[in-house]
Amino acid sequence: MDLTVAVIAKQCMPGRVKTRLSPPLTTAQAADLAQLSLTRTLDTVRRLPVRRRLLVMDGTPRNRDAQGFTVIGQSAGTLDERLAEICDFAEDPLVILGMDTPQVSPLHLAALLSDWSAGRPAHDAWLGPADDGGFWAIALLRPRGALIRGVPMSTDRTGARQLARLTQHGLSTGLLPVLRDMDFFADAIEIAGAIPGTAFASAVFAVAARQAGHARLQAPEPAVPHRAGDRR
Repeated sequence: MDLTVAVIAKQCMPGRVKTRLSPPLTTAQAADLAQLSLTRTLDTVRRLPVRRRLLVMDGTPRNRDAQGFTVIGQSAGTLDERLAEICDFAEDPLVILGMDTPQVSPLHLAALLSDWSAGRPAHDAWLGPADDGGFWAIALLRPRGALIRGVPMSTDRTGARQLARLTQHGLSTGLLPVLRDMDFFADAIEIAGAIPGTAFASAVFAVAARQAGHARLQAPEPAVPHRAGDRR
């Protein structure tokens, strides 16, 4: 398809990504999960029938992650400004994904791909709502930074405000399935349950098992009740 898919991401270094996973995780464990989430997202994008793939990176990607992508640096500014810059850079219909939904698959984007491969698309835009009130994907048939710039990000109303902005500009917007972002370790556990057998799920369950084992070791021994006649 004559479509660009851009993944906006940050280099997965301890203390710089997914800081809300710590605690219970260490910063190194949080960075490892972030890397697995990013790698899986990029693998999914490689499977999409699109013309161009962008990795919009804050930092330096791993060689494996860069394969098949044009790597460009993120602009400065707030998240809405950085997303808007991607829109202004794009020349083709555009989909922007984050790196926090490793469970995303081509099926989650199927309605969008089907619509935009038709002769007369039904929608000018698509939005993938996140269950925390944000969004995990935004797609614009005619990308313009003004469609995003100024929308407050990282709030429980971000998705609703972004949808309202698109509507104000007269765009018909389709909705993709609601997905859960990986913000906290509880989110990672739920996401892992939806994609068992993956490297991401295996890492999450291994960390969870270690956490549970550590908690058992730290738990105090149960008190033995005193019985009449016992000598102490």
